[in-house]
Amino acid sequence: MHHNPRRLRSSFWLKFGLDLGVVAVADLLLFLHLPGSSLGLLALTVVAAVVIARPGLARDGRALAALVAAVAFGLVLVDRPGLLALALFGLVLAVAVLSARVRPGETAWGWGQRLGIHWIFGLVGPLFDLLKLARLKRRRRGRSLLALLGLLIMPVVGGAIFLALFSAANPLISDVLDRLTLPPLSPETVLRGLFWLVIAIGAWGVLRPRWKRPILALPTRKSGRPSPALTTSITWSLIVFNVVFALQNGLDIAFLWSGAPLPGDMGLADYAHRGAYPLIVTTLLAGLFVLVALQPGSDTARRPGVRLLVIVWVAQNMLLVASSLLRTADYVAAYSLTPLRIAAMIWMVLVGIGLLLIGWRMLRDRSAHWLINANVAVTLAVLAGLSAVDLGAVAAAWNVRHAREAGGSGVELDLGYLHDLGDPALVSLVRLEQTTDNPDLRDRVAAVRSRIMADMQDRQRDRHSWTWRNARRLDRVADLSRDRPLAPPAPPAPPVPAPVTVPASTPLTSPAGG
Repeated sequence: MHHNPRRLRSSFWLKFGLDLGVVAVADLLLFLHLPGSSLGLLALTVVAAVVIARPGLARDGRALAALVAAVAFGLVLVDRPGLLALALFGLVLAVAVLSARVRPGETAWGWGQRLGIHWIFGLVGPLFDLLKLARLKRRRRGRSLLALLGLLIMPVVGGAIFLALFSAANPLISDVLDRLTLPPLSPETVLRGLFWLVIAIGAWGVLRPRWKRPILALPTRKSGRPSPALTTSITWSLIVFNVVFALQNGLDIAFLWSGAPLPGDMGLADYAHRGAYPLIVTTLLAGLFVLVALQPGSDTARRPGVRLLVIVWVAQNMLLVASSLLRTADYVAAYSLTPLRIAAMIWMVLVGIGLLLIGWRMLRDRSAHWLINANVAVTLAVLAGLSAVDLGAVAAAWNVRHAREAGGSGVELDLGYLHDLGDPALVSLVRLEQTTDNPDLRDRVAAVRSRIMADMQDRQRDRHSWTWRNARRLDRVADLSRDRPLAPPAPPAPPVPAPVTVPASTPLTSPAGG
């Protein structure tokens, strides 16, 4: 396929100009400032630059869908900047720019390699392009560098002479030339240069992506003669595993699910906390065993007895996942809810779905690519939803609603933790402050709320750290306090002075001889 050299050069310089524009926007929005909605504006700027540089992407269905997803994650970054939304934005934007040269129906395994190679080579892509540009210039016919310098000598030297004479004759020109100095090499200048370099390399990677074919195929097991010994070993293993899992599930049903008292001094919270994560590790090992030992289409996987044992074992593993979720819920009820515990429960659900997919793959003779594609699709769908949800606000609302002070069945409210949560806890604190009848609790809540609100208002006054979600939070607080204005927190009580101990006076003695 032949390309027009002039068109290629114009496309290169267009992308170069767009790259400089992205750097300028990033410097204006982000440099030396906490990222707010400005991070989302920069992301949308990068999407616009990609569309301008490569308008043909809009004619490719997959690339267009990825661009729409990139815009959606850019809007999420405008609303609530976060690392998860930023990572997903980079992922879908890379898929968009690579789609033109990727065959339809590419697997998640192949996409993973393409994206990894794209990001790795993107770090050195500008260097490769500079070397390629230098080679092209050496091949071009026409004036050599020496001839070009000869053409420039007269205008440059003559212009410098006349400018020096005008500077001596005109103080305005002299003052302007005196102020034309290079910026000092301060730490801020060095940091700004590094910031520009990082943004330029990142933007250049999506403006000029690197297309490389996947280099690693999925390992496949060669089908040999059936091994009776291996089949017997796997069958016995499944029988033993089912018996051991039945013991654990029976204990969970007897104590965890029924609510029966535990023997000894162990409480339900301790029982729940100690078992949640080890049980998930057990489920992962069970899935790995099914994945490795029972390949679809193998002689062992086709035996009805083995398939029945696998179905029972998968069902027991699903009960283990449900028990892990219940253990975590009991632990939350005994203590409190945190974003990390919400993420842990979501991860447990993903583990259960993955195990179901592994069992379904064996029963339906699906390929390894089908299993990877299904797991990646489920994981990305969950992560996309989480990128738009503030887990901190969910945790704060749950803790306030279930707090003992608010009439709930939970533990005492940890105001120190809500203060550490910061912005996500503001609306929940305002609601508690307005509904509680306890004046001491109201003062303590007002003290935490006022600090969070003052810090948020200070950041919202800065256009760089302003976020759309915090603006909506402040609007919600204003709506809640329209009929019931928020009172300032009570001043702290003055310290009680310590009693002063006066030493006993000693009698005065008269001078000697008095």
